[in-house]
Amino acid sequence: MAHHSRLSVAPMLDWTDQHCRYFHRLLCKNSLLYTEMVTTGALLYGDISRHLSFNELEHPVALQLGGSDTADLAKCAKLAQDWGYDQINLNCGCPSERVQKGAFGACLMAEPQLVADCVKAMRDVCDLPITVKHRIGINKIDNYDFLSDFVNHIQKAGCETIIVHARSAWLKGLSPKENREIPPLQPHMVVQLKQDFPHLNVIINGGIQSNIEIAEHLTQLDGVMVGRKAYHDPWIMSDWDTLFFNLSVTTPAISREIIEMQMVEYMMAQHQKFQTPWTHIAKHMLGLRNGLPGARLWRQVWSNHQNKYMSPLEVYDLAHRSSRVD
Repeated sequence: MAHHSRLSVAPMLDWTDQHCRYFHRLLCKNSLLYTEMVTTGALLYGDISRHLSFNELEHPVALQLGGSDTADLAKCAKLAQDWGYDQINLNCGCPSERVQKGAFGACLMAEPQLVADCVKAMRDVCDLPITVKHRIGINKIDNYDFLSDFVNHIQKAGCETIIVHARSAWLKGLSPKENREIPPLQPHMVVQLKQDFPHLNVIINGGIQSNIEIAEHLTQLDGVMVGRKAYHDPWIMSDWDTLFFNLSVTTPAISREIIEMQMVEYMMAQHQKFQTPWTHIAKHMLGLRNGLPGARLWRQVWSNHQNKYMSPLEVYDLAHRSSRVD
C-alpha cells in the first residue's frame, strides 16, 4: 500500500468524481486516487450506486468517508469493501460549517478517542487499510502536543497511514476556501510527526505546487498528496510514474492529444451506456493544455455549453481548429 500512497490526488468535493479519476488515471498509472467525501448518511439513506460506482481502470482508489458514528462508519466500511475500493479514509480535516453540524471533519480533532473508536469499528468489519486525513490543529491550537496526542490515539487503534494537511482548520470566521489559504502552512510539524512515529506512513498535503516540491517532501516523508494543483494543471501528473514510481520510460509515451482522444472515447462510451452528457466529463480536463499557446481558445470550445449537442469528436475537431493546436 505504501507504494501507491507515495503520490495521491486529494479528495475534493464536487471535483474528484469518477470521471475526473478516470482522466487522472490516464495521466498517471500508479498514484492513489480518492473519491469526493461521501457522508455516512448519503450511503446509508441515499443512492449507493451513484456514490460508489467507479471504473475498474481507476484502481488503486480510496473512498473518503465523512461521519462520526461508529456503527454507521462500520456499515459504510463494509460497503466500501464489497464495492471493491482499495482503502478507506476518514475525513478529520474538512472545516465547513455544514460538516461541523454533522459532527465530522476537522472538529473531530478535538475528540481523538472518538476518532480512534471510529477507526477500530471500521477495522473490525473489513480488511481494507483505514487511513485518516486531518489538519495540524483546530482554531488557533497550533501546538504540537495537541497534534501528537491525536495521532497517538488513532495509531493505537490501528491506523497505519495519516495524511496531514499542514495547516490548522479555523472553525469560526473563515470560509472553506479561506481555510485552504489563510492559516499558515507548517510542514515542519508533519516532519516532526514522522520522526516521533517512524512506523507510521506519513503523507503531507496542502499547497504543493510542483514536482520539485514533491521530490523534496519525499526525502523526509512517505508520501505527498496534491489537490488543486493536480486538478487545475493536470499535466503535472504525466511525469509521476517515471519520477516517483521508477517506471521505465519505455512505457508508451503519452501526449496531451492522446489523452484528450482517450477522453473523447470515454465520453462517447459513457453517453452510450448511461446517457451521461459529455459536458459533465469534459469539465475535468479543461486544464490539460495550461501554459500552451492556444490553451484559452481550446478551453473555451470544450467549456461552451452551446456545443453540447455536438458529439465529443466534433468538439475535439472544433477545439483544435479554433485554437490552431496541431
